[in-house]
Amino acid sequence: MSLGIAARIARRELRGGLRGFRVFLACLALGIAAIAAVGTVRESIEAGLQREGATLLGGDAEVQFTYRFAEPEERAFLDSIATEVAEVVDFRSMAVVGEGDERDRGLTQVKAVDGVYPIYGAVTLAPEMPLAEALDGTGGLPGAVMDPVLIDRLGLSVGETFRLGTQSFVLSAALEREPDDAGGGFELGPRTLVRTSALSESGLLVPGTLYETEYRLRVPPGADLDALEAQADAVLDETGFRWRDRRNGAPGVSEFVDRLSAFLVLVGLAGLAVGGVGVAAAVRAHLDGKTGTIAVLKTLGAEGRTIFEVYLIQVGVLALVGVVLGVALGAGLPLLFSPVIAAQLPVPADFGLHAAPLAQAALYGLLAAAIFTLWPLARTREIRAAALFRDIGGLRVTPHPGTLAVIAGLVVLLVGLAAWLSGLPELTLWAAAGLSAAFVVLLGAAWLVRRVARRLARARVVQGRSALRLALGAVGGPGGEATSVVLSLGLGLSVLAAIGQIDTNLRSAISRDLPEVAPAFFMVDIQPDQIDGFRERLDTDPAVSRVEIAPMLRGIITRINDRPADEVAGDHWVLQGDRGVTYSDRPGDDTTITAGGWWPEAYDGPPQISFAAEEAAELGVSLGDTLTINILGRDITGEITSFREVDFSTAGIGFVLAMNPAALRGAPHTYISTIYAEPQAEAAILRDISDTYPNITAIRVRDAIDRVSEVLAGVAAAVTYGAMATLVTGAVVLIGAAAAGERARTYEAAILKTVGAGRRRILTSFALRSALLGAAAGVVAVAAGGGAGWAVSRFVMETEFRFAPLSALAIVVGGVLLTLAAGLVFAWRPLAARPASILRARE
Repeated sequence: MSLGIAARIARRELRGGLRGFRVFLACLALGIAAIAAVGTVRESIEAGLQREGATLLGGDAEVQFTYRFAEPEERAFLDSIATEVAEVVDFRSMAVVGEGDERDRGLTQVKAVDGVYPIYGAVTLAPEMPLAEALDGTGGLPGAVMDPVLIDRLGLSVGETFRLGTQSFVLSAALEREPDDAGGGFELGPRTLVRTSALSESGLLVPGTLYETEYRLRVPPGADLDALEAQADAVLDETGFRWRDRRNGAPGVSEFVDRLSAFLVLVGLAGLAVGGVGVAAAVRAHLDGKTGTIAVLKTLGAEGRTIFEVYLIQVGVLALVGVVLGVALGAGLPLLFSPVIAAQLPVPADFGLHAAPLAQAALYGLLAAAIFTLWPLARTREIRAAALFRDIGGLRVTPHPGTLAVIAGLVVLLVGLAAWLSGLPELTLWAAAGLSAAFVVLLGAAWLVRRVARRLARARVVQGRSALRLALGAVGGPGGEATSVVLSLGLGLSVLAAIGQIDTNLRSAISRDLPEVAPAFFMVDIQPDQIDGFRERLDTDPAVSRVEIAPMLRGIITRINDRPADEVAGDHWVLQGDRGVTYSDRPGDDTTITAGGWWPEAYDGPPQISFAAEEAAELGVSLGDTLTINILGRDITGEITSFREVDFSTAGIGFVLAMNPAALRGAPHTYISTIYAEPQAEAAILRDISDTYPNITAIRVRDAIDRVSEVLAGVAAAVTYGAMATLVTGAVVLIGAAAAGERARTYEAAILKTVGAGRRRILTSFALRSALLGAAAGVVAVAAGGGAGWAVSRFVMETEFRFAPLSALAIVVGGVLLTLAAGLVFAWRPLAARPASILRARE
């Protein structure tokens, strides 16, 4: 019966409209919309990847070998399970243009293809022509097509020639689009497309050089891909092959999108938490305005439970409205801007309505609404009618322990769902812990701001400065806006401050610190008979300070202790694809052995392995464990006899795996080298090495750093946009707090006018109040963001942290401007009000 009465009362009150609940709806809808939009874009990309999986992969399935082509019996097997097989060879090389002093070079990612490529999709060229015609070439030279970026960099034009290794090619067209360009992952150089047969005399595909062969398969319609994979496992066992199929045509892209979108959803949850502050403030302000109504109901005998149900029903109905608005926005905005989003994506996206992310966002929104409204709602049942009539400070009573337990349970449920649905449970739990800590810190900061403001208002230093003293008194007084402003704005600015500090430090580590310790060049594919001449050129150059050279093979870790590696260590990066393997009779001078010992010189016993210590701990392997490594189709099983420190942060030579030389005896291999030289000597080194040894590929480390920086800039921009959504929600909360305080400021202005204060002084007081709160929120955000940036830099990226003052200043100034704008917008009506009418209404 109580619920029926409560529903009738709630319905009658809702007839009065949504006045006072606009901020409630805006905060809830914005938080839900951000999460729903991110989820919709992610699902759209996943749907596009699923639909175009075969095109992105280049076939229904792909079998990949490292450092070698398929043997005749392996190729015969592939031909037997497919209706078409396209052979693709992928490697890096140097494209060379011109002769003598006019010679120019550029790093390129070469794709060598046969006549079957592409099985799916089409290659787009400019000028338009069939790929086969472009690769035929003219004038007795084979043809090639090249990425326009590399064409411009080398100053080439269609019809001109360039070299790969010792083979000349004629540029037939610009390569505008490859159908399978999203399936290969990160590349350091622009693409060049040639025929595999044209490379036979280039010197680039000799034993030991770094290349991969990919066999793209068109399988019969209705073929069982799982059965084909099992068949390949049986026939090609112990050959070091890797299998992919159209169900995951671009795994790197898919994983990146999943992780980035999951992180952005967590940022969206932070925005929802900021919106929750506004939701709680809106409910509290609404209940404060209903003091008289609640008092009358209690006087007439209404129980606290009934009153609680009245306003719970009202808030529940409005929360549903907010959820519907948020879901509609989150679903509609990606559809509205789908042409713009699709144009920026390197992969296809199938935009539409996707139920899963919308339901997920709605669930998050409902839980957040419940968490942030139960506290102020529960207070209604704890207040006696006499206290309400006396107006002794509003509804400021701690809820019943049972209500607090329900709120805590809802928080646990929300965090648990986020951890489960995001697929990043550890990151989610850390984010939840950080968000909780941020709330506690911001609440403490708000309390401290009010306390300091009260003390300063009485200090001698502000005597005679009436506007400042009034502002400090208002900030420190009861019922002020300090808590809601510092919470809402501080949390949003904290996210931006953390991103700013992390991004600045990461960019600095890459652009400033890394070049100081990084080599000038990283050179690969040095043949054994070229090592002596290579050393002689560099050892006689006074501009070269150091040269590191190491033999290198590539191998895949297939088994750990005679068990499949992925069963033992999951999807650790060391097990993803092939890894570099080196050998040496003795450890290097800068090698630090952390456990075990190196094998004796000229050791010729069972294979022994020295493994990177940090990666070994992550994989869970110990001294005495065995690893099986497939190198060029041959399985080599060795025992781990030592661990050593490997520093990958300097861009120098670092191998996870090192073995005794006898274990790799007879295996074709090449050498790699890092060259540390003065910048002015780089051009001469590159010219001499590439002229003398055309097969050697030189990777300029600074160019690689720039390429990585571009990728990181895109990631930082995406995260910043997500954080801006949090800040927009915080701005809405600010507006709501300013609007809720307009009545109090009107009364305050009337009193001040009565005692002789002018409009200018009152406006200055209001402006200073807003600026002080904004500055306080900004300073707290800088401290919190700086702490988060330090933790991420120190423990995640393992780089030195340097505080970024410009980013911090921008955060503080932004906080001041936001609060100042919100405060001044709602200051004009109080300034225009007539004191007499205001004071009479209070009698």
